[in-house]
Amino acid sequence: MRRVTAAVAVLVLAGATLGTAASTAGAAPAEGPRAAAACPTGWGSGAKSGAATGVDHLENIRTGQNECYDRIVFDVPGGGDRIGYHVQYVDAFHADPSGEYIPVAGGAILDIRVDAWSYDLDAGAPTYPGEVGKALPGVNISGYSTFRDTRFGGTFEGQTQVAVGTRARLPFRVTQLTDRVVVDVAHSWTS
Repeated sequence: MRRVTAAVAVLVLAGATLGTAASTAGAAPAEGPRAAAACPTGWGSGAKSGAATGVDHLENIRTGQNECYDRIVFDVPGGGDRIGYHVQYVDAFHADPSGEYIPVAGGAILDIRVDAWSYDLDAGAPTYPGEVGKALPGVNISGYSTFRDTRFGGTFEGQTQVAVGTRARLPFRVTQLTDRVVVDVAHSWTS
């Protein structure tokens, strides 16, 4: 009699477990802040460039975080129809035109060049307070998923150069707008 009771108990327990698993598998995906983000993929990690239609002065560099990527924004008010840029991964970061080596922390280095002066030649004053070889002023990337370091490379012939140290060589995209250039670096290669 005990064997029959034990066998029935095992079958009841197994049935309850299967019923719970079946109802959970068919449940709708989670919604709200705990839901997994559907992150874009396919940006690639190759060099990206965009032509300029006007050149002005860089006034600010800021960063932000997203569920899928870390972002760096170059603010160039009055930059024209489009602000030019060139972004690529490099093995080592060198300031242009001096060639000075600037160490950058992280597993990979993005060399970002934006077609905007960070110094006003007419006024004889900087429009952005970056110092060659130093971290970007006012930018705090502690706690970011992808960004590890930032370095200012300087400004030369209408271009400002910045390095962003990333956790690894990850896909990125560049968005070119009338008053800013936005670089998003994904947290991973997959969503």
